[in-house]
Amino acid sequence: MTTTPDGDDGAALPANLRFLKGLVTVLTAVMILGVLTIVALLVIRLNADPVPVLVSPGDFALPAGVGAVGISVIDGRTVIVGDDGRVRVYDSESRALLQDIEIGG
Repeated sequence: MTTTPDGDDGAALPANLRFLKGLVTVLTAVMILGVLTIVALLVIRLNADPVPVLVSPGDFALPAGVGAVGISVIDGRTVIVGDDGRVRVYDSESRALLQDIEIGG
């Protein structure tokens, strides 16, 4: 009896093992494609030029005598923390005051 290099002696695999072998092969191919896709997306995303967000506290109408302690841009809104203990939320495009919140006591 002759054997092939992979140890198969000419007998066919049972049907359930052939099915399992096919599933493992498909799973391996899908996993390789998934890893390649993730790597490609990371390369594309990390090589993209960052879009700068240019916002100056001077562009917003703070009350007289109030300075900006902190500024942040979140979802199209600009949040400015004033030195008077108030947080002011402005619309980034129209520069209109949306909300004024008192913090502290």
